[in-house]
Amino acid sequence: MNLFANILWLLLGGLVLGLVYILAGLFWCVTIVGIPFGYQLMKLGVFVLTPFGHEPTFAEPQLGLLNAILNIIWIVCGGIELTLAHLVVGVVLCITVVGIPFGLQHFKMAKYALLPFGQFGS
Repeated sequence: MNLFANILWLLLGGLVLGLVYILAGLFWCVTIVGIPFGYQLMKLGVFVLTPFGHEPTFAEPQLGLLNAILNIIWIVCGGIELTLAHLVVGVVLCITVVGIPFGLQHFKMAKYALLPFGQFGS
C-alpha cells in the first residue's frame, strides 16, 4: 500500500517538491558555510520523494549543542516559512477525505522542516 501511495504522491506533486528541495540544497552547497543547510535540504528532498512508510527520527545527541545552534540558524533563515507552508498545505488537503493521507504526510514533513538537524530518515 505504501508503494501505491508513494507513486500517487509523486504523480500529484511530490516529485516536483522533492526536486525543488534537492535543487535548493545544491544552491546552498555553493558556499562553504551553506553546506550543512544544503545537505539538510537534500535529505528533506529525498524524504519528500517517498514519505509513505518513512518517519524521520532523532539521532543520538552526539552533537547536541551544535545541532541546536544550527537549528536556530535554520529557523531564522527560512525554516519557519517551510514549516508553515507544509502546515497550510496539510490543512487544505485534510479538508477532503481523499486528501487526508497526503495532508498527514505534510504534517510529518513540517516537523522535519522545522528542526532538521539531529534527525535522520529511516
